[in-house]
Amino acid sequence: MPQTNQTTLRIAVARSTGHEDPTSIALLRESGAEARRLMKQAADAGARLIHFTEGAISFPSKRVMSALGPDEIGPSDWSRAQWTVLKEELDWIATLSGELRLWTVIPSLHQLPSSSRPHNSTYVVSDRGQVVARYDERALSTTKITWMYTPGKGPVTFEVDGYRLGLALGLDVLFPELFTEYDQLDVDAVLVSYATNSSGNETVQTKARGYAASNTYWISLAVPANPAAGVESGVIDPHGNWAVETQANNTPAIAVTDLHRLEVSGIGRDFRRRTRARIGA
Repeated sequence: MPQTNQTTLRIAVARSTGHEDPTSIALLRESGAEARRLMKQAADAGARLIHFTEGAISFPSKRVMSALGPDEIGPSDWSRAQWTVLKEELDWIATLSGELRLWTVIPSLHQLPSSSRPHNSTYVVSDRGQVVARYDERALSTTKITWMYTPGKGPVTFEVDGYRLGLALGLDVLFPELFTEYDQLDVDAVLVSYATNSSGNETVQTKARGYAASNTYWISLAVPANPAAGVESGVIDPHGNWAVETQANNTPAIAVTDLHRLEVSGIGRDFRRRTRARIGA
């Protein structure tokens, strides 16, 4: 059994293929199979946790889901999504997590009752194969909030081997106050899952590095294999430097590194807490 309160935690961050059509059974099956291949690679590398990008199973396109057809953006018709297949793929991922004794952090759609729009969510699956937490994206884009999703309401943390980890998803990465909130929750790392179909998103890496350095915690940034986006999956240390990145070859891959508790514990956090209290922040 893994020991708790270890001085290091080995994690894998994945770069996986993003598919935009949750109405396609074939694409959902393909994404699920790819995720499980990467999970096995992570386990073989000795990782205790694997972290996936937003859209790891499906990153629904506003045009694919529009009830008005692909030529006009409108409310998403979620009745067309293959919910049963999506659940099967996530169930198989959870089962494999238990078999590998590997924690799995994987974004997916979270269906809500009746006609409510789903959440854009991240599931946390324990090394016993159980979903133990779910984070719902809060900082939805204009398109997401107008046509696609129900927003989340708060931060989520969970613990692996004594390490406290926070979650961020999608455009959460653009809002520093969400990362300050996790600093105040005493996390050792924040796992950021982000996907985009646009170019020029190097700024996302810059922001993530800044959050890591200003809050002195680790950040894992998981993105899809998308050369147009200009970003790679990787892990940033508490000084804002890359500890590891995936290689820029646009294929599904993982990058593995060890988080070190001694680089996190208390560095600057007590000072920030005292100063915020003094200035009323």
